[in-house]
Amino acid sequence: MANVKAFFDAVTNTVTYLVWDPATRAAAIIDPVLDFDPNAGRLGTASADAVLAHAVMNNLRVDWILDTHAHADHLSGADYLRQRTGAKLGIGAHITKVQKAFVPLFGVTHDTPDAKVFDLLLNEGDTLPLGRLEIGVLHTPGHTPACVTYLVGDMAFVGDTLFMPDYGTARADFPGGDAATLFRSIRRILALPPETHIFVGHDYLPQSRDTFRWETTVAEERARNVHVHDGVTEEDFVEMREARDKTLAAPRLILASLQVNIRAGALPPAEADGQVYLKLPVNRLGAA
Repeated sequence: MANVKAFFDAVTNTVTYLVWDPATRAAAIIDPVLDFDPNAGRLGTASADAVLAHAVMNNLRVDWILDTHAHADHLSGADYLRQRTGAKLGIGAHITKVQKAFVPLFGVTHDTPDAKVFDLLLNEGDTLPLGRLEIGVLHTPGHTPACVTYLVGDMAFVGDTLFMPDYGTARADFPGGDAATLFRSIRRILALPPETHIFVGHDYLPQSRDTFRWETTVAEERARNVHVHDGVTEEDFVEMREARDKTLAAPRLILASLQVNIRAGALPPAEADGQVYLKLPVNRLGAA
């Protein structure tokens, strides 16, 4: 059985997971965060460094850095951790569809990011060794076309596809997203054994409770998830999800996040003056 340690980033409400095989000390980091202050345009690595420090303290060897998808609400710390550890960086194979959708948004004319910026493009049914254990890959699109769930023993790391039962599910209005597809992906996750531990990618602390949580089970989700509990039909879900998504604003860090995350967490190349810039395209986000 794998061990897992969660790291909650209060700025972006993101949860990063360090997962390891206690027998061999082989480890994976899932959905790491690169700190970013948009007001000052300043990057930091404190969140990623905290994960790395725990790995070092516990004598873990980080073999894999894994993103569940190209996040729109935080910059990925994946490339930074790849450079620090030498680990391989993986993401769902359909990331190329996300790159195709968003590269034009930023007016990229050189060094266009493609699949090669990732070490591994992961497909449904792929497995990665984690010491004596393994990481399985379940393709769970809907929030984005590239979303995957990582399975380690009786644990499922679902990214943004599914949240805690009292919060519901991910939005499905990003390019390539689709509410019906999201519902079917969630039902695949909820078809796992009822005792399966589900680790979500965010928690936004609904008014019904006063403590952040990020771990639940298939049984809890099927019984109590406010959007997809047993008895909710695909038609019901699509109607609810599409109506709700029309009320949602764009994530605060979407423009900064996507131009970095389609590069596997690396920054764009420096301009002629030697300075790195993140672009803010004006009045173009809705057309992406």
